[in-house]
Amino acid sequence: MSHKQHDIFGERKQFQIERMILFSDAVFAIAITLLIIEIKLPEIHEAGAIGFLHALKQIIYKFIGFIFSFFLIGVYWVVHHRLFGFVINYNTKLIWLNLLLLFFIVTMPFTTAIAFESATWPDYPFMIYALNHILIGLCFYRLWSYIGNPTNKLSEGLENKKFLNYCKWRSLATVLTFLLVLILGFIYPLAGRFAPTLLPFFISFVNRRFGFKHM
Repeated sequence: MSHKQHDIFGERKQFQIERMILFSDAVFAIAITLLIIEIKLPEIHEAGAIGFLHALKQIIYKFIGFIFSFFLIGVYWVVHHRLFGFVINYNTKLIWLNLLLLFFIVTMPFTTAIAFESATWPDYPFMIYALNHILIGLCFYRLWSYIGNPTNKLSEGLENKKFLNYCKWRSLATVLTFLLVLILGFIYPLAGRFAPTLLPFFISFVNRRFGFKHM
């Protein structure tokens, strides 16, 4: 009888974890979809191909922002997917930490829209966008730390401290990259807008430092 009850509680726990993951997947999907909804083709005032190309030219920078943020949200989803692959238990704090991450994920379409709409000096629009990514990186760092802590009994497969530190430092690579963007936004805004391209180099450095080719 006790064995049967244990199975029931185990299934119920697994169901609650799956609910949290499915809800997270839905938020990521909505955020990534809203990116393209933010882009609207301007009114075409000239007939023919010239008018269409002129209208397209007005939104090309927004489209670059869409592509950039699309792949970043995609990367964040992959990290979230791998992170929760280690989760075997949950508690209230984990739920709220995950919700905090999702809050900053769902703000991405808004910060992308303002960052790739205009530029100022200092570049406040892009600095807000950078801050969004910094907070996402910090949330991932906190989640890896909390889930990987053996005293919380939330995960299985994160006993290797080197691997856990590697995952945490990959999150910090995002933080450091966009912190640089934030600083350059005050000093040299144009360089700040290109600074996110350094993210793969920071991640590559972390990979070499810990001896992992990829995660």
